[in-house]
Amino acid sequence: MLFLVRMLLLGLHCFVVGVLGVLIGLCRPFNPDNSRIFARLYGLPATWLMRLEVKAEVGPLFDQPPGCVIVANHQSNHDLFVLGHVVPPRTVCVGKKSLKWIPLFGQLFWLGGNVLVDRGNSYQARRAMQTTTRTLREDDTSIWVFPEGTRNPNEQLVPFKKGAFHMAVEAGVPIVPVCVSRYAKRLSLGGWRRGKVIIRSLPPIATSGLTQQDVPALAEQCRAQMQRCIDLMEAELPRT
Repeated sequence: MLFLVRMLLLGLHCFVVGVLGVLIGLCRPFNPDNSRIFARLYGLPATWLMRLEVKAEVGPLFDQPPGCVIVANHQSNHDLFVLGHVVPPRTVCVGKKSLKWIPLFGQLFWLGGNVLVDRGNSYQARRAMQTTTRTLREDDTSIWVFPEGTRNPNEQLVPFKKGAFHMAVEAGVPIVPVCVSRYAKRLSLGGWRRGKVIIRSLPPIATSGLTQQDVPALAEQCRAQMQRCIDLMEAELPRT
């Protein structure tokens, strides 16, 4: 019963934020700071409803000026709410083109200035990546990417896709890893127990002087650093 009530409230919350977000987006379409506003509107009430306590340790993320590539692990659809607490100013996201068909959220995502990529069309995907590179270089805007490419609630990060790292190297901008503790498998929307999730950002990884040949090693370096950080956060959390 509690699960159904909570899901109903989350659905209502998403509808209200979707309507409000679209109105904000229509007033300031494609503003690169829209995503931060939308993320807070989604995240803060939703994690309260889900009884999730979010501990954010993201000094390096907010100390880094806009114009970097942010990479984070991706566990579930609830990442929208959890990571909504820490999206920095002037940050947009790379997402699947199919997202635009989701009622309200898709229109909000588009009006937020986010980048929609058709993964089935290699030409359009390359064009989109060229656009993000110009955004990084010229618009003082950061790009948020989930380099695993899919939801992964398991203990080990899957090998990272290289697109985010190609972007960073081509634009000559740093990469900021953002790590989230493994909350997805512990989340219980049908119970009263309060859960805890830690979000921790790591120091920026410089790409100056690197070439595209360095991308595989760069991606693996980032994945290894994030894996160690996630394992450490898990050891800090109380056993349930």
